[in-house]
Amino acid sequence: MAGMFVTFEGTDGSGKTSVIKGLLARLDEIGLHDDYLVTREPGGSCISEAIREVILDKKNTEMDQKTEALLYAASRRQHLVEKILPALADDKIVLCDRFVDSSLAYQGAGREVGVNEVAAINRFATGGLSPDLTFYFDLDPTIGLKRIKTNRQDEVNRLDEEQLSFYQQVRAEYLELARQEPNRIKTIDASQTESMVEAEVFSQLKKYL
Repeated sequence: MAGMFVTFEGTDGSGKTSVIKGLLARLDEIGLHDDYLVTREPGGSCISEAIREVILDKKNTEMDQKTEALLYAASRRQHLVEKILPALADDKIVLCDRFVDSSLAYQGAGREVGVNEVAAINRFATGGLSPDLTFYFDLDPTIGLKRIKTNRQDEVNRLDEEQLSFYQQVRAEYLELARQEPNRIKTIDASQTESMVEAEVFSQLKKYL
């Protein structure tokens, strides 16, 4: 398949969404403004965004862990078919805020559904598609939670209200995934300033373009 699939991962508050916005300006500067698609998960298409609302709604406190994992996979499948695969076929650079690694870390480890079980669900949903390159923004969860409370009070969702131990389990799984796939997953120290993180990510990304 043509194109390049790049994903951005990390615990909540790691700053990846802000860095992605900065990367877009840098890509425009080097003449790639027509060559990329930026998107996110859960979401990215009308149906997937509707599923996102259900997943993140703070009222849905009774949602079963397996239901949550299945909803993420369903949203991902629709997003893939509608947006990601067509963009890759059109030789675009796809920049996606979260993908399967998020489900492995959050539902597989954090929710304790099982990493292997969640991986199997997502192999079915994606047909085995894996990113060409993943940037994992590593950050102590205590710092990430403080950032959320300081900067995102109007956007706090159901997952943002989890306990610290949940995010510690999520981070541990991310680190394990990065250990298993060092060629794909590049670990970034997200405790640095946003400008430093952005510069580091762009420097590494340019090597692959």
